[in-house]
Amino acid sequence: MDDAHSSQSPLHVVIFPWLAFGHLLPCLDLAERLAARGHRVSFVSTPRNLARLPPVRPELAELVDLVALPLPRVDGLPDGAEATSDVPFDKFELHRKAFDGLAAPFSAFLDTACAGGKRPDWILADLMHHWVALASQERGVPCAMILPCSAAVVASSAPLTESSADQREAVARSMGTAAPSFEAKRATEEFATEGASGVSIMTRFSLTLQRSKLVAMRSCPELEPGAFTILTRFYGKPVVPFGLLPPRPDGARGVSKNGEHDAIMQWLDAQPAKSVVYVALGSEAPMSADLLRELAHGLDLAGTRFLWAMRKPAGVDADSVLPAGFLDRTGERGLVTTRWAPQVSILAHAAVCAFLTHCGWGSVVEGLQFGHPLIMLPILGDQGPNARILEERKLGVAVPRNDEDGSFDRGGVAGAVRAVVVEEEGETFAANARKLQEIVADREREERCIDEFVQHLTSWNELKNNSDGRYP
Repeated sequence: MDDAHSSQSPLHVVIFPWLAFGHLLPCLDLAERLAARGHRVSFVSTPRNLARLPPVRPELAELVDLVALPLPRVDGLPDGAEATSDVPFDKFELHRKAFDGLAAPFSAFLDTACAGGKRPDWILADLMHHWVALASQERGVPCAMILPCSAAVVASSAPLTESSADQREAVARSMGTAAPSFEAKRATEEFATEGASGVSIMTRFSLTLQRSKLVAMRSCPELEPGAFTILTRFYGKPVVPFGLLPPRPDGARGVSKNGEHDAIMQWLDAQPAKSVVYVALGSEAPMSADLLRELAHGLDLAGTRFLWAMRKPAGVDADSVLPAGFLDRTGERGLVTTRWAPQVSILAHAAVCAFLTHCGWGSVVEGLQFGHPLIMLPILGDQGPNARILEERKLGVAVPRNDEDGSFDRGGVAGAVRAVVVEEEGETFAANARKLQEIVADREREERCIDEFVQHLTSWNELKNNSDGRYP
């Protein structure tokens, strides 16, 4: 800890991420970065989620408390389904309903902390956590809403409104005029539907925003210039980046190197430099067996080397997904794994030349950290808008989709892969990705961003202490 960090009064910050590893992992990284600056962090999630996270670095363990709140049982939700990756796509609403059952335990935790002399100075709550923001507000503790996504995508969205009908219209507008029909329809169903929990995602977002003192974003001004000014004016409250939080280049912290990991890395070691397309579509994206089969045909037709971390549909055998003879035809230039794959280690490997991705923000950050151009196959949420912005910035090519149902074919996959990896325009994509790598992989810039974020929290806390407990 340097003098600049140690001169500040230490804060107690509660961080409560959404129950998805794409949120949990970067928030744990943020917790460690705060602890490295001498601040105490209470990191809140469910028991099984906490058990599956990498361990906190030993030198920081005394400052990071893991707070386990058991997830209530809900009829129809599989036992042990605590993260979104455990939940079938059609059960997501039940998962949100179970999540809402954590409201009372969280309030009890907060009351105990306040009564026991460990009153938080700040609570960082994910965008789904409207009742966390309410509990904070009721106890006079400032809350910051975490947005672990692209600032540019959020800045292009429509205003949030209250009625269900208006929410549906707002979602459609927020996807942009370039959004295909299937994507706008899917986003409306995903974000504006109340479902089993009785609260739509847009309502959760809106209530959390209203009850928060500032918005904390996983981004930085250098990557997305202008977006923060737009969002601060739009929301009427500070929008503060806390950095991109790229993972360490040597792979995920604390992940054990098992036989599958070794086999993948040995296969990559045997490939020529800059020759392999890494294919991974996230841990939650629902894709039918038919579309996975088209993707396989496309990789076959493209003729390039590939490493595919395939997540097969629930209840479907991997052998039935891949086309007949696929492994024999591609065995000398391709590898398919259906188990966990060390994504960061793969992307860091010298053999990888491009990344075929669903365009989740975490995966985008990881791909750009290593300067890889992108082949984009978005599936849900903010992935479509992410892909359009990245394509506009000439960082890669999106796989063509049917406007009505979102399907794609093998020719479209092969064409997108070859455009990025084989054809002349691919040099432009690769050069642009390397330019952004200079920003994303810049550790000094990242540390400055974290310092500035902490300064926002500290300044607000000092203002509270000098204003008889009243906040602006």
